[in-house]
Amino acid sequence: MNFEIIGLITDIETIATGSGIRILPVLRKRFGNARWRKRKGIATVRLIDGTTHHAELHWFEAHGIGKRLMRIKRLLD
Repeated sequence: MNFEIIGLITDIETIATGSGIRILPVLRKRFGNARWRKRKGIATVRLIDGTTHHAELHWFEAHGIGKRLMRIKRLLD
């Protein structure tokens, strides 16, 4: 990640599960077989240049493995 999350992630939603995740084979190969979910949420982030923004984040998550491949989908301000 080339950004830092400041505070909590809010408005968390599951947007895909299981075979609905296009990169499911990649996740299983890199992190292991689990019940993967694609999730999204809103958080304040600090970018590498030091500026802070409100952003929509997307990531993949599985029980026992945690959050992986978190990225900024779009800046909201």
